[in-house]
Amino acid sequence: MPVHIHPTADLAPRALLPGDPGRALALAQLVLSEPKMFNHNRGLWGYTGQAADGEPMTIQSTGMGGPSAAIVLEELCDLGLERAIRVGTCGALHAGLALGDLVVADAALACDGASRALGADGLVAADAGLAEALRRAAGEEMLAGARVHCGPVATSDLFYEREAGRAATWRDAGALAVEMEAATLLRVGELRGIGVACLLAVSDVFGPDGERQRIDAEELLRAAERLGRVGAAALAAASGPGLGVRREVP
Repeated sequence: MPVHIHPTADLAPRALLPGDPGRALALAQLVLSEPKMFNHNRGLWGYTGQAADGEPMTIQSTGMGGPSAAIVLEELCDLGLERAIRVGTCGALHAGLALGDLVVADAALACDGASRALGADGLVAADAGLAEALRRAAGEEMLAGARVHCGPVATSDLFYEREAGRAATWRDAGALAVEMEAATLLRVGELRGIGVACLLAVSDVFGPDGERQRIDAEELLRAAERLGRVGAAALAAASGPGLGVRREVP
């Protein structure tokens, strides 16, 4: 048995990984049929149900930051996970990003302690097949009026950054946005030999003097729904025919 994840339902071989437990519940209600609670230990809510393609999918929250995310993904891998997509929020670094925009992160700058402790140095690449599936699935949202960007992001340990120069450094390195889990999750995926990718919604933008503009609750809900639809569609596109539950509850 894993130490922190206590399965109360089967784990699917594919999963969406939001950070927020509340968002895990909302996404389970949005994209799964008859979801069953997969985990509630440590407040890390997770659910397994049937996705639109008729195959099982798990939605498991990771908590905030690389250390928590690494624990969750390592234990999901121990239970048989094969592919996963982080679905979360980010702060814009590039001037072309606006609140509610989607970002398909094809790589993450390892600027956090957890990914570096796992051996990451510089950019950690997303799984190419999953990233391409995300780009294609996001195209449907673009047709509906959403704005989608593709490129690297920076992963930091801090939500409240105190050194203004770091954002400029990340921007100069090509990062479109900053968040707190992607590099660690991508690195664990590399080490464990599973496909991991990342899809983000812009929740914060910053003015020239560093002032933060935060997304409102209604737009955040719409952005989260887009994350769920695109992430689930990408996992479905990347899944082989007939994939079922990988392993029963121990």
